[in-house]
Amino acid sequence: MRETIYNPALALADAWQRGFPLTAEPFAEMAGASELTTGEVLSMMQALKDRGVLARIGATVRPNTAGASTLAAMAVPPQRLEEVAQQVNAQHTVNHNYHREHDINLWFVVTAGCRGDVQATLAAIERQSGIAVLDLPLEQAYHIDLGFRLTGKRRQGFGVAGPADPCAVSDTDRALLGVLEDGLP
Repeated sequence: MRETIYNPALALADAWQRGFPLTAEPFAEMAGASELTTGEVLSMMQALKDRGVLARIGATVRPNTAGASTLAAMAVPPQRLEEVAQQVNAQHTVNHNYHREHDINLWFVVTAGCRGDVQATLAAIERQSGIAVLDLPLEQAYHIDLGFRLTGKRRQGFGVAGPADPCAVSDTDRALLGVLEDGLP
């Protein structure tokens, strides 16, 4: 049995993965609720980012509620995989890709402001690579918890935040989401 060592920074990150304060000073609110100073919270979060435990502190938005997205895949000849992956990554609307051991071996996600921009990205990748792109847009949404336990403790349960139906996103909201995409500094 592996012994778990308590790490206050990991516990703090776990506690705020969901329900992060949407206020002018979110780290101050975290500090107040945790009996820490804002400086201590910022130091802890920065240390986790520096160690690669946290990639970013930012918003995750349900698919197709503030724009459009799709899962896409390609059957890339193994000798061209690195080249085509670089072409895919060069598209600013591609947020990640990965290799799978299968004939359809390069998978990626495209996100953009509208479906037309997603389709334009897929067409550009096809033109540049000369390889057909399989477009797999979301048909049925399922709740997948994107949080990962950092402390090793089991989650007791959680709910899905927000309205069940997508709502109209204003230009102001869209601009704010654009700023949050890369995470808070």
